[in-house]
Amino acid sequence: MVFRKPPDGGWGWVVVVVSFFTQFLCYGSPLAVGVLYLEWLDTFGEGKGKTAWVGSLANGIGLLASPVCSICVSSFGARPVAIFSGFMVAGGLMMSSFAPNIYFLYISYGIVVGLGCGLLYTATVTITCHYFDKRRGLALGLISTGSSVGLFIYAALQRELIDLYGLDGCLLIVGALSLNILACGSLMRPLESSDCPPPEKTCVDKVPDQYFVYHEKEKTVEENISILEKGYIDEKCANNMPDCKQDSILNKNVLSSINVNEKDAYKKKVVEQTNFCKQLAKRKWQLYLNYWEETLVLFKNKVFSALFVAILLFDIGGFPPSLLMEDVARSANINEDDYHMPLISIIGIMTAVGKLTLGILADFKWVNTLYLYVTTLLMTGVALFAIPFAKSYLTLAMLSGILGFLTGNWSIFPYVTTKTVGIEKLTHAYGILMFFAGLGNSLGPPIVGWFYDWTQEYDTAFYFSGFCVLLGGFLLLLAALPCWNACTNQSSKLPPNTYSYKVASSA
Repeated sequence: MVFRKPPDGGWGWVVVVVSFFTQFLCYGSPLAVGVLYLEWLDTFGEGKGKTAWVGSLANGIGLLASPVCSICVSSFGARPVAIFSGFMVAGGLMMSSFAPNIYFLYISYGIVVGLGCGLLYTATVTITCHYFDKRRGLALGLISTGSSVGLFIYAALQRELIDLYGLDGCLLIVGALSLNILACGSLMRPLESSDCPPPEKTCVDKVPDQYFVYHEKEKTVEENISILEKGYIDEKCANNMPDCKQDSILNKNVLSSINVNEKDAYKKKVVEQTNFCKQLAKRKWQLYLNYWEETLVLFKNKVFSALFVAILLFDIGGFPPSLLMEDVARSANINEDDYHMPLISIIGIMTAVGKLTLGILADFKWVNTLYLYVTTLLMTGVALFAIPFAKSYLTLAMLSGILGFLTGNWSIFPYVTTKTVGIEKLTHAYGILMFFAGLGNSLGPPIVGWFYDWTQEYDTAFYFSGFCVLLGGFLLLLAALPCWNACTNQSSKLPPNTYSYKVASSA
């Protein structure tokens, strides 16, 4: 498939709008799962760590499956994947309304909904990067705010639906809303070049069609020979019975000599078909080897290697507040009358502001997006260390807003990845990085929940979370220092289409 040059506009803005609503509809409930988390704690009576697996799986399983999601988008395109994933998200949410226990939710809400969200996220990010180049940071910032606005609205919406219709009715209604993803996905028109004619088939690719035509021809010849042979034998047997057997043998020899050339050609085609299968298997195996070779090349890039460690540690420590902040407030015995807005809603709206702001900053040439990303990591670690000292709604609300804004660095993460490895390897590299992000998302909330089950307080858990994020930020900063890039450039050259960030960030 040959793509045109990114138009940085036109139908690309339609893609941005539908991608925004796609992330709004699919991520609204999983990101606002903190409201459902409290209901599941009361309904099933399980521990905090065990119950937290539902929300962590919903947000992490799609990222864990990012390599598979990337392959699906590359093979089938963003539009078919988005439509199929819409059914997955809606079906998983509706199935969750009939959950008899927490283990059923692991499958219906955690895996089915989470995998659907992962497919949709990969599809929206990939097709947006295809449509935009110079304005890519703005476009990614706009579509990524969809999930944040969804978090803001769904936190209040799900609480209101639970009060009116109960937990089961809430999940059914939210699942029905998710069906609108199908309409959004249908508008994700791929950016293909219509000027280039489709490539002609090679001789090997044409073998199956030739074999099929010849097979039909061979079948017709054999049927005609059988009919002639039968008619001739019947006539001779009726007129002269003693000579029937002898004539039959003679007739078979004559007819077989007529068909000898056809059978030789048939054998030749069988050999060609066998060679085609061997070459096809060899080509598939070569693609598999190329995938792992490209993966090794990516990890030879020092910045990329540090980036995957940073995203893993960031999600282990930075994701739990969006899931557990409501329970943190309840554990601190904060009066419900002081609640002017759910803490999760504050995180959601500030995440939207952060994504848009950071996305716009990433488009300025004088901004080094890697250093900008590192700054958000370090500030997130400091904010996590401050959570145990927050004992009022006001302080928790301020920290929620700060954490939400800094979590908006998700909008520049695809931008950082593109500038690090190049647009040609974006899908491959982004799938690998999202796998580690999903691993962090899946482990973070249960770890924090287990800390609470062991210590009966959240202080130790958030100290651990802050340490993880700070460690990841310092490692990435160390890898991005210009002195290290200079040493690397002197010792060895990077593979083609792989850039040190010192050079790429200035583009």
